[in-house]
Amino acid sequence: MIFEFLKQQKRRRLRARQFPQEWLKLIQRHVVFFHKLTAGDRAELLGHMQVFLAEKRFEGCGGFEITDEVRETDYFPHLLTILVYPLTYMVQEDHRIGEHVWEEGTVGRLGETGRRMGSLVLSWGAVKHGAADPSDGKNVVLHEFAHQLDYENHAADGVPGLATREQQSAWSEVMNSEFASLRAADESGIPTLLDTYGATDPVEFFAVSVEAFFEQPRALRARHPRLYAELQNYFQQDPVDYSAEPILEEV
Repeated sequence: MIFEFLKQQKRRRLRARQFPQEWLKLIQRHVVFFHKLTAGDRAELLGHMQVFLAEKRFEGCGGFEITDEVRETDYFPHLLTILVYPLTYMVQEDHRIGEHVWEEGTVGRLGETGRRMGSLVLSWGAVKHGAADPSDGKNVVLHEFAHQLDYENHAADGVPGLATREQQSAWSEVMNSEFASLRAADESGIPTLLDTYGATDPVEFFAVSVEAFFEQPRALRARHPRLYAELQNYFQQDPVDYSAEPILEEV
């Protein structure tokens, strides 16, 4: 109890600090939706950023230097470190090619995170690409941090921490139905709004749904109203209010 009290007290002090002007200029330059937020929402977001940046450690990988631009929960409690590579990075990965046969190879990645790894990895090139087009439905930062939200219930299952059994039941009913629809569309070759990578499993479905929710909210609301409503209830946000998505997308 004392630790929690001290933690919240420290966070209140962090939120109350004056936000650095250099950071604010970076946000105004690169975060398109920031200008569309209400004054209250902007202040709340900047306060959360003060806490997040104070509590997490950023490390550059592959010779990459961490600057203020790059640095730009509970606050994701399982996440301790953000590792940033300059571009696509390579990892060793085993691929199953038969019932009892695995092949080892090198694959390129733009981002990843894990429930037990305590870190999140990003390609800075992919981060900047996602920020440059905030309405294409693809954003590696949203995707990987969605996984972190998924882990808050101590499982990788596509279900974030929900307060009540009623919320959990409603979430499962909608998400299972939408996931099945995406898998069916993917198998049939039917064009979809959601990235078909989400048909891999419920974990990836949640992540790509979060990308669409914040980047293509009008289209998601029109084509998947129940999914949109469930995400809106969870995030307590309506991204339509500040999205960069063209209004024509809703037609």
